[in-house]
Amino acid sequence: MTMSAMPSPLASVGAVGLVVWAVAMWAAVGVLAYANRGPVRPWVYSLSVGVIGLGIIGQLGHVQEHFAQVAYWLAHPNEKAWMTPLGTGLANGLGQVAPDKPSLGMEILHMTGNFIFLAGLVGVVLITRRALSTKARKWGKMGVLMQGIHGMEHLVLTLSVALGASQAIGLSTWFGLLDPGPGLWTYRIWWHFIANVVGSVIFAVAVYHLWRERREVRLGYLSAGSQWDAAAPTPEPELTAAR
Repeated sequence: MTMSAMPSPLASVGAVGLVVWAVAMWAAVGVLAYANRGPVRPWVYSLSVGVIGLGIIGQLGHVQEHFAQVAYWLAHPNEKAWMTPLGTGLANGLGQVAPDKPSLGMEILHMTGNFIFLAGLVGVVLITRRALSTKARKWGKMGVLMQGIHGMEHLVLTLSVALGASQAIGLSTWFGLLDPGPGLWTYRIWWHFIANVVGSVIFAVAVYHLWRERREVRLGYLSAGSQWDAAAPTPEPELTAAR
């Protein structure tokens, strides 16, 4: 699908906001990963919860775009991939970075959405750093692996268009071997739909277990705070009055 219309000011602001959202989440992930290397810091728990929450919100918005594309395909299987008005506006806004590459905005949009999703999954792994045996951590790691591969696919698709390829090159386009047409559109629509649905289910299961195991996960941070309190130097007792 190509984008060619000039974006509205609102769409441009939304596009910038989406990129800032993704950058902020990965900045937080970097801070959390670094903080987890040293002594346990209780604030890591709260920040991880925030990253996970933003990841959930982002993926809810992202996956609905894929459901809409599949619904449109069911009614129009021989037409180009369709995007919702919101998705189209954001793609047009992002496409301003290279107006001569009409499909680049759409590729950046989906890549950004996937990296927001991936950051949320990484948040699950980070928050369970002190609860290694939890099911939440196992499902989170599974999600990071799968979504990491999916994220790399979108990165390759975006870079191929940005570098001047006539069409996006990646697993979902048979590395550019499929000619534009119903075959390519159908394959790509369903490839990304299935990848996002499976990834979303894994994320949902990880969050479900995280909720059930929240006491165990939180205990690691609370006990760490108690250890700090216990390790703090005891103030010298005041001298008693001379006898």
